[in-house]
Amino acid sequence: MPELRRPAPRPCLSCPYRRDVPSGVWSEEEYAKLPPYDAADVASGQPVSAFGCHQQDGRLCAGWVAVHDMNHSIGLRVSVQVGLTPVEDVDAILEYTTDVPLWASGAEAAAHGLAEVENPSAEAVALVARLTRKQERRWA
Repeated sequence: MPELRRPAPRPCLSCPYRRDVPSGVWSEEEYAKLPPYDAADVASGQPVSAFGCHQQDGRLCAGWVAVHDMNHSIGLRVSVQVGLTPVEDVDAILEYTTDVPLWASGAEAAAHGLAEVENPSAEAVALVARLTRKQERRWA
């Protein structure tokens, strides 16, 4: 399994947690992954997996780290315990902050993202096209 290192210094330009990312960039399935991380524990539905960045292979999602309390993240704990996240990155993850405006929760981020998923704006379509080109270059 790939390593999940500390997040990038800033959430990527297409991060679903960013307030300035247009609605409808990601699929319904991707947005559906966000609200369960708001849960207090596994019994309440918190996922046991960490949330990786959509753009940067091998990093935790910076938006996810900033929005959710990593001190209570089951996904982070499991990732460290199984060796996916280096122990030396834990302090940086727990202390991570950003000045990028983010939604206050996974539920808020998902609600925003889903609002126009069936009919994305021109801005969202352009961002998806840019992401697609970037991904194609990676696989070329």
